[in-house]
Amino acid sequence: MRLGLIGIGKMGYNLALNMMDNGHEVVAYDIMPQNTKGLDEKGVQVEQSLEVLVEKLECPRVLFMMVPVGKPVEATLEKLKELLEPDDIIIDGGNSHYADTVKRAAELKEKGIRYLDCGTSGGRDGAKAGVCVMIGGDETAYQHCEGLFKSISVEDGCLYTGPSGSGHYCKMVHNGIEYGMMQALAEGFEVLNKSDYSYDMAAVAKMWNNGSVIRGWLMELAENAFCQEGNDLDGLRGIMNSTGEGKWTVEEALSKQICTPVIALSLMMRYRSQENDTFSGKVVAALRNQFGGHAVEYK
Repeated sequence: MRLGLIGIGKMGYNLALNMMDNGHEVVAYDIMPQNTKGLDEKGVQVEQSLEVLVEKLECPRVLFMMVPVGKPVEATLEKLKELLEPDDIIIDGGNSHYADTVKRAAELKEKGIRYLDCGTSGGRDGAKAGVCVMIGGDETAYQHCEGLFKSISVEDGCLYTGPSGSGHYCKMVHNGIEYGMMQALAEGFEVLNKSDYSYDMAAVAKMWNNGSVIRGWLMELAENAFCQEGNDLDGLRGIMNSTGEGKWTVEEALSKQICTPVIALSLMMRYRSQENDTFSGKVVAALRNQFGGHAVEYK
């Protein structure tokens, strides 16, 4: 498939390479040209404007957005509304709020443009080696793009979830779960850190990740973080930033009177970390940097 990729950030860059590795032709654009540096040498066709990018695609055009949530998504969609034609397809691969997605899909449908919300998981490594995607929206658009989604995903890592908004809703809940899992892992390491024993944290993480009940990718990333940042993560500040999905999950749970104490408390700990350093905050900050390239703050 020949498609446009808009947004060449931490995920978008590797996703472009993933698409190329799987036989797709990629025409890329980013509002910051420096973000696309080196992609042309790898076979990606880099353009300097959305107008030219759209001209380089055949109908029905497929445009995959990896754009930060909020105003950047709105601005990009407003521009694309002017450039696209009926039956063209826009895929929002970011973490937009599902309610915004439903609204945008309805507005685009009035112009005949098909819209897919694609919750994308796997971090930077997954973007290159194989993502996990949950896709909602126009079913005919999904059918047209199914080969693309499956080719860039890990085995069994692609799911059509149903109507518009369902993909982003599923990813919202996924990220809420992620908050809780990271917080539990971080608190455990903080108990070890403050115990009367001198543990090699990287060694503990490596051991736990081999045969234990709590083994998994986050534990592997914890080992990496301790190896890179030191046993006490002394260089890091324990500030855990968030991009909104955990908050949205808690808000949705409250609106439906669903009890989600672990996710809610992990969200509160994100806010707590803004006030003071904690070791568990350092662990979560290091983990978010490991899997998603999210910024960490150093002392």
